[in-house]
Amino acid sequence: MTDLTTLRQFVVVARLEHLSRAADELHVAQPSLSRTIARLESELGTPLFDRTNRLRLNPAGALFRGYVERALGELDAGQRAVAEATAQGTGSVRLAAETFLALTGPIAAFKRAHPTIEIELQQVPAEDMPRRLRAQDVDLCVASQPIPTAGLESAVLLDEQVLVATHLNHPFAKRKSLKVEDLADEPFVIARKGQWQRWLLDRLFAGTGLTPRIVCESDEAAVIQELIRSGLGIGFNPDFARRTVPDYPVAAIPVDHPECRRTLSLLWSADASLSTAAQLMRSAITSWPWTPPEQGEARPRRAGP
Repeated sequence: MTDLTTLRQFVVVARLEHLSRAADELHVAQPSLSRTIARLESELGTPLFDRTNRLRLNPAGALFRGYVERALGELDAGQRAVAEATAQGTGSVRLAAETFLALTGPIAAFKRAHPTIEIELQQVPAEDMPRRLRAQDVDLCVASQPIPTAGLESAVLLDEQVLVATHLNHPFAKRKSLKVEDLADEPFVIARKGQWQRWLLDRLFAGTGLTPRIVCESDEAAVIQELIRSGLGIGFNPDFARRTVPDYPVAAIPVDHPECRRTLSLLWSADASLSTAAQLMRSAITSWPWTPPEQGEARPRRAGP
């Protein structure tokens, strides 16, 4: 009879598709983990992985993974619900986002209002959010780019202009606006694939027949901003950053393109019953004053990370 430990180990192997890395994460010996997966496959009567050149989850494994994640998610949700009920409403909430730069304000305000609620923050790629929500690995997600919403509910938090960021002596710094074609020969300092800035860059260039010239990819927002400030290349800043750190020493110029925008959305599972703590967090984030206090004219501005 398959036990919970086996199912949890299977989910990790299915996610990583690599036995040694899964064994390291689970703190078990690789031969033991390999035997566990083999026993599970024997019990189910079918392989769950293809083992040709490397370990790959096969269609049967992908099907089983979905059921296992939902079952484990329900079990974890039940345990958390009991803990919340017996703790008289303290509870916990798990919030995932691509980046938490825009969320520090509402999270801090939530913690001040609910000091006994435990907050768990997870940095998650946008592409993983639907699965993590449906599996109840997290309660809420904040995404800065479109993601498939089947089985999910969402609320738009902020829809804002995205500007091109340059160092203050760049020729673009004196421009009132730019076209996508103006950016074709410029060196870009940008986030890696999967993050919203890179998604936006690829989308803007997709219809031009041009290819952006990327000189640096980084997962660190602060590093990207410093490299832009130093003149290594140009990049993107959302208008939210300009309002958050108005004196940061880079110029920010609007792009004359209707899709040069960022939409910040909060998502949760349509099928899951949110805990009291998660409901309170959802309310705190959606009621936060995201709208800018002023709507200035489109002109070069200083912007922050």
